[in-house]
Amino acid sequence: MAASRSYELSLTTQGPLYPPSEVMNTDGDFVVIGGINRPGPDGGVVTEWGSAIVAADSPLPAFGQKLPFTIVRELPAELPATDRDMVLCTLPLPLPCSNYPAVFAPDQVPEPFSVVLPSYPFHQVPIPDLQPEDGLRLTEPVTLGQWAQAAGQLTVTLAEGGAAADFDAEFSGLVPNSLYTMMTLRVRDHDPRSVKHPSPLGVPNVLVADAKGNGHYQARLPNPFPAADTPEAANRIINVILLWMSYQQNYGGAIGHHGLGGDVHAQLKMRQPSFVEFVTHS
Repeated sequence: MAASRSYELSLTTQGPLYPPSEVMNTDGDFVVIGGINRPGPDGGVVTEWGSAIVAADSPLPAFGQKLPFTIVRELPAELPATDRDMVLCTLPLPLPCSNYPAVFAPDQVPEPFSVVLPSYPFHQVPIPDLQPEDGLRLTEPVTLGQWAQAAGQLTVTLAEGGAAADFDAEFSGLVPNSLYTMMTLRVRDHDPRSVKHPSPLGVPNVLVADAKGNGHYQARLPNPFPAADTPEAANRIINVILLWMSYQQNYGGAIGHHGLGGDVHAQLKMRQPSFVEFVTHS
C-alpha cells in the first residue's frame, strides 16, 4: 500500500463518454479530447484516447453501453491555425447525446432536464446578475489552442493514520483569471441505481487561475479510498477532474447545476480509473 504518489493529469474536454464532450464549437459539434468510440471487430466498439470533432447527433446507447461516435473529422496532434483558433462553447440544454441519469444539484435544481438553453461561446455565457460595471475578466473568446495549453500534476498523500488523504495539485496553462473547481469520480457514479450525485473534491472546491494561467489546489478528504469489502466501498474515489466553470460560479456541495458541459467543463483528469495503490479506513 502506497503512502504518497504523484500523477500527471491529461488534457481533456470529456467527462463520461456521453455526452462525448463537455465542449462544443460554433458549428454545434462536440470538440472531443478523450475517449473516442470507434467500430471494433465483430460489430463491437473500441474506445481509444484521441481527438476529433464528433457530431451532436451521434447514436446514443443506454447508460453504461457504447456505440461508435459519428466522427466529423479527426483533430491532429499538432493543431493547424484554423483549429487553434476554434472558439469553444457550452453545450445547450437539454444536453445533447447524454444518457447520464444523475441530477447534479438536487437541492438547487431538482428538475434540470426541463431547462432549455442555447449553446453559448464561453466568453458570452450569461452570468446571473452580472452588471456591466462589475469588471468581468473573461471578455475574449476561449479557443482550442488556449484550452490545449493546460497541464497539471496531482499528489495524493495518506493522512491521519490512513483515515484521510491529502490532495495537492499544481496547474499551468489554464484560462487566465477565471474560476475552476475540482471534482471526484467515485465508484458509485458508474451505477445507474445510485441516488447520489457526483461530488466536489472538498468544500469549498474553488481555485482561480492567475493572470498567467497558474493555479494551486489542496484538500483533505475523509476515507477517500475504502476497501472493496467495506460498506463504504461505493464511495471510493477513482478519478479527480479539474473543471472550468463557464458561469464563473461555485455550487456548494454540487459540482454544477447541470454538469457535463452545461455549466462545467472538464479540462484535466486521469485517463483511466486510478488510486488502486491506496486504501483508507473510517
